[in-house]
Amino acid sequence: MEKGSAVPVRHIILGVLTLIAVWVLQGVGSEAQAAEHASSAVSGTPLDEVDAAARRVPIPTPSETTLRFHRSGNVLWVVSTLWGLFVPALILFTGLSARLRDGARFIGRKWFFVICVYVVLYLLLEYVLDFPLSFYQSFLRLHEYGISNKSFGQWFGDSLKALMLVAVMGMLFLWIPYLLFKKSPRRWWFYTSLAAVPFLFVAMLVQPILIAPLFDDFVPMQDKLLEQEILQLADRAGIEGGRVFQVNKSEDTEAVNAYVGGILNTKRIVLWDTLVNKLNREQVLAVVGHEMAHYILGHIWKFLLLLSVLILAGLYAVHRSLGFLIARFHHRFGFTEPSDIASLPLLIILMSVFLLAVKPMVFAYTRLAERESDRFGLEITRNNYAMASALTYLHEQNLLHPNPGRLYVLWRSWHPPIAARIEFANNYRPWETGEPLVYGEYFRAPEAQQSP
Repeated sequence: MEKGSAVPVRHIILGVLTLIAVWVLQGVGSEAQAAEHASSAVSGTPLDEVDAAARRVPIPTPSETTLRFHRSGNVLWVVSTLWGLFVPALILFTGLSARLRDGARFIGRKWFFVICVYVVLYLLLEYVLDFPLSFYQSFLRLHEYGISNKSFGQWFGDSLKALMLVAVMGMLFLWIPYLLFKKSPRRWWFYTSLAAVPFLFVAMLVQPILIAPLFDDFVPMQDKLLEQEILQLADRAGIEGGRVFQVNKSEDTEAVNAYVGGILNTKRIVLWDTLVNKLNREQVLAVVGHEMAHYILGHIWKFLLLLSVLILAGLYAVHRSLGFLIARFHHRFGFTEPSDIASLPLLIILMSVFLLAVKPMVFAYTRLAERESDRFGLEITRNNYAMASALTYLHEQNLLHPNPGRLYVLWRSWHPPIAARIEFANNYRPWETGEPLVYGEYFRAPEAQQSP
């Protein structure tokens, strides 16, 4: 239910420049999506005792652990953001990028292989520079709060797999914008944006079957009765050919999570085994109803459109800035043309700044989509208590601050605050007053359910 990425933002930007990694890396970081807000060392009221008579779930009060995790997370976000700009700037302004290019020319000789070698050298250097912060952020800190069960070997292995994945994507696709730099220096940004759309589509298609299994162990649902109920709910929602998978995360983490992935014949709903084991049947169905809405309401396709527009706008902003910056600092950069592969850290810096600027707009859309999915899940299950109590458990298990503040919501929050979601789940009951359902037209089965 939570989104994010364990991969540094510069890798995501590199993915944008390679036209495909934006979506793929979202799946790669699925574990850290919950890890950013996670811990099992939480005190709270058992769900079975939460105002059960009234079937209304109160807004949880954040524990001291939650507050400490939230505050330190904000500091870490600022540090990570600044570090994400500092590293490529260091490589760029010290002339190190130009020296990497010279080494790549010596090894690769031909233009295409020079790009491939440079990408590998750059990513290796960045990985080394990032390692201390990444080790603390995604290993030490998560163990400190009781979220991660991974050994150092497992964590290190996953980080190397992510590095190799980004390197392979860079070698396969980064030549496209650099070729367009040469062939059409005034329109490269437009043609690159057009080329991004089919690659993003392919990435969405293959991510669940080629990328995600590199990091997680996917198995069929172990609880066949629950699987049948989920498939019945999917059928009622009009999802044909959908699949439900369970991912074995309990050996790695105590966090709970669920998400949708894939398109066309690779679409699937994925439930972490921690979620299946720790929530009851009704709560799991409420979560699944929410996730199904992302398919039915077209959120995946809308997000693809949003990504395409952002790539277009971002690359145009880069185009408008490149000439001035190269002319001003070319003596320090060690190159005079954007078609020089040594310009890659400059592109990463500019795209990082652009994406930081548009984050509030992106998160405004995702919060709207999540609110629509909450509404859809409530309408198809009509189980307010299950939804609200599942959200409460998410708060307590994953150390989510129920009211994190406006700046946090604006710049960091993929979802609406948990407090607002619980309040909405408690109060949204149009079927009790005879009001029409917003998404009733999507439901196949007759409206024969009774409110709990």
